Amino acid sequence: MRRHLDRGVTVALVLAAGMSAAQFTPGSAGQGGGSTPGTTGTGTTSGTSGTGTTGGASGTPTTSGTGTATPTPGTGSAAPGVSGPQTPAPTTGAGGGTLPPGPPTIAPESVDSASTPSGGRTVSPAPMKEPAREAQQVKQGVTNAPDAQAPRKAGPLTLAQLVERARTSDLRVEEASAELRKFEALYKQARWAWFPKFEITVGMGGPIPEARNDGLGGPPTTKASLEGDLDFGKVGVTVFSNGNAVLPIYTFGKLSALEKAGAQGPILGAALRERVRDEVGFQAAQAYYSYQLARAGLQQMEEVSKRLEDAAEKIAALLKEESPQVSQVDTYKVRFFRQVVEARKADVIQGRALAMTAIGLLANAPPGEEVAVVEEDLPLEDEVQPPSLARALELAEQYRPELTAVAAGIVARESEVLIRERSYFPDFGLAGFYDLRFTTSATRQRSPFAYDPYNDRTAGVGLVMRGTFDIPIKDAQLDQARAELDKLRAQEKQIHAAIRLEVTKVHGELVAAWAKAKAFTDAEKSARRWVTSAFAAFDLGTGETRDLVDAFTAYAQVTGDRAKSWFDVRLGMAALSRVTGTPPALRE
Repeated sequence: MRRHLDRGVTVALVLAAGMSAAQFTPGSAGQGGGSTPGTTGTGTTSGTSGTGTTGGASGTPTTSGTGTATPTPGTGSAAPGVSGPQTPAPTTGAGGGTLPPGPPTIAPESVDSASTPSGGRTVSPAPMKEPAREAQQVKQGVTNAPDAQAPRKAGPLTLAQLVERARTSDLRVEEASAELRKFEALYKQARWAWFPKFEITVGMGGPIPEARNDGLGGPPTTKASLEGDLDFGKVGVTVFSNGNAVLPIYTFGKLSALEKAGAQGPILGAALRERVRDEVGFQAAQAYYSYQLARAGLQQMEEVSKRLEDAAEKIAALLKEESPQVSQVDTYKVRFFRQVVEARKADVIQGRALAMTAIGLLANAPPGEEVAVVEEDLPLEDEVQPPSLARALELAEQYRPELTAVAAGIVARESEVLIRERSYFPDFGLAGFYDLRFTTSATRQRSPFAYDPYNDRTAGVGLVMRGTFDIPIKDAQLDQARAELDKLRAQEKQIHAAIRLEVTKVHGELVAAWAKAKAFTDAEKSARRWVTSAFAAFDLGTGETRDLVDAFTAYAQVTGDRAKSWFDVRLGMAALSRVTGTPPALRE
């Protein structure tokens, strides 16, 4: 996923670097065939440093519409009830897109059109069977019912809606939520560790030989009750039940320490889930901004293509008039730039399809559901200013979930050390037991001095002390617990240092992107005036083709740099929110 994103984000400058006259924006694709859905993994995202914390893979480039009135594959019309220009509704699946045609044909419809699966021929559906009369009546009744309405298509998602949907329904968030429930169950188990464990046995067996006497421990009263022969007399069966339980009364603090350690589980699970949510929200914002970058880039490419087409027509007209202003070489130059435009447009369309697939995955859209995002320009102008580095570090120390998680882990390890230290002391508790037996072929003994294994009724309650004397084993367990605690404390220091380094890096990149965006915005205005003047001079016959090519090249380069710089600003703001761990309310 990181490889696809880097390719989609950086390829925007390839056209300008190649001295072309076309505007190209990265990370977009139409119905580009063969694009794979964005996958996730561990590691730090683009623009961050290794911190010892895990995160999802960077988001994938998103797709954009072409800005034309004709819907294209990979896009759709705006939802009913949405005012303003119709917003493309991109599909989440990857379709078999067609590559753009040869250079002379540069209309966007030729790039975004897709052929049918049958090669342009309509596939007739399979014949339907005639339903039964009762089923047909029920169907008509449901169709004609006043409440029967066609399902409405959901409108395009805004950035906040897409991020919230990803933070709520992403599969990684569901996994983290399940992990949190496991920690809550472990905490519940620790709180009920004092509850007695009742061990009860119930059984029945036989045959039991006859055993009769006077009930006072006297000699047998029947011949069959004598031992040493095979005369068992009237045999019977025995039924018995016994049980015991121990209620802890005093454990030298071991139970309290266990409950305290278990209480850190939900805190740790909630922090890990929040870290996953932050990562998913950042990837959703990354995909959204990539979509906007691709949409604006395609519009710029169409504009440049139109101007190149006008220049080609003008050169052809001048050649027919045998004007000394142009030559056949000028035709080759313009054709070359038009070919480069079409070649880059194919990459843009492929990246757009891949990005829209990533948006569908992040939104956890079911199969067949179309996920669309609103169209929005990337430049922020002066609406938002990057916070200071000191403020960013302060927010990271306050809200970063990894710090909460490691603090909870340290408390749990300290409780474990306390338990190991107190394991040398015994536990005091209140014990109870009972033993009930009844045999049909034996006389119950009424004398307390007579032993009666057939009809026993005993029960009791007493104070007990329980402990073990495996001192060497306990010493080793205590050393292990202390080592784990020291290890976690060292990791806490590393996490603090890594977070500060990560915040500093992301903040520096954001400040640099902000400065570049402001400078490239002013440079684009100058380049636009340059292109207008050069094209006007060429149209009047007072300018040379070289001046026109230089103007288009500079305009393409600065426009790509401007779009990429504002993309970096938006993405940098989202990355700064992620590395500081600020809640969504503060990010707004």
